Amino acid sequence: MTPTARANGDAHGAAGRALPAPRTPSPRDAPALSWGVIAPGRIAARFAEALLAHTAQRVVAVGSRDAARARAFADRFGIPAAYGSYAELLDDPSVDIVYIASPHSGHFDQALRAIETGRHVLLEKAFTRNAREAGQLIEAAHERGVFLMEAMWTRFLPHIDVIRQVLDSGTLGEVRTVIADHGLYAQPDAAHRLYAPELAGGALLDLGIYPLSFASMVLGPFASVTAVGTKTFTGVDGQASIVVTGESGAHGVLNTTLFARTPTTASISGTRARLEIEGHFYGPAAVRLIGRDHELIDRYVPTRRDGGLCYEAAEAARCIAAGQRESELMPLDETLRLMHVLDDIRRDLGVAFPGE
Repeated sequence: MTPTARANGDAHGAAGRALPAPRTPSPRDAPALSWGVIAPGRIAARFAEALLAHTAQRVVAVGSRDAARARAFADRFGIPAAYGSYAELLDDPSVDIVYIASPHSGHFDQALRAIETGRHVLLEKAFTRNAREAGQLIEAAHERGVFLMEAMWTRFLPHIDVIRQVLDSGTLGEVRTVIADHGLYAQPDAAHRLYAPELAGGALLDLGIYPLSFASMVLGPFASVTAVGTKTFTGVDGQASIVVTGESGAHGVLNTTLFARTPTTASISGTRARLEIEGHFYGPAAVRLIGRDHELIDRYVPTRRDGGLCYEAAEAARCIAAGQRESELMPLDETLRLMHVLDDIRRDLGVAFPGE
């Protein structure tokens, strides 16, 4: 077959194409909510940029422990209200939903307070420090009747919907191997959040959650998890290599590290064909379908590679408008299950955070 390259245009693809077009709705069509941003750092800035550029969502308030920092963020993005505390933001009646972008160590307290005030919550990954905290948040959200979702933005991107459709179609045959990695070089510094135990630092929660979540999406619940790793000079995990098995017996081979910049690629190999995600698998990316004889069968190319965080916000908005309290694309039971996996890996590596 002659390889083709196309972008996400028509809703369902065309007959004869080996790779389908994504079914992902336009983020701009999602019902508009009024958002409050907690912890205006780098990832929060990317989130605000994506919402302003690609959605109808409104960012109406930002909260920080530093009032000047909140004001600078508000001025940068044209946000009406800036608060010098998270409590003040949660007292603002104009806020429908909060996006929490703080270090992992702050996720539980900040999300719980938001839930208790009746706010919907989009909570950055990794969801919490551990499964105990995750379970308590999920229980609180259920009791209060609010929407709660882990901000695993990858799950909502168009190329991931292409992959889901291919997996459902059986095009790959029986999936046998998933490979994914995420590593970067972080300069050793005890004050850096990735090296700080008190901020729940380390490679696993910040980077390793991506390949683990990807493997879970493909393989389903893990039947077994085996990990080896190396700790940093501060005692957090610096590198981990993980082998998981799915209930079918398929393997996932996963790696994460703070010690080197890795390709951050991913592939899914089956008995008939394989999928390769080009470049950073966790962001907007192209996907190639490769046959058993290594021939390129088809290629999907996204129309846009920037602003990928808009898709998770749009998903939250659609779910809330529909009266749903969680997303089918990133369900809370899977978030909790992966937090248990992260706990087990950290325990095997001898890594614990203060106060656990």
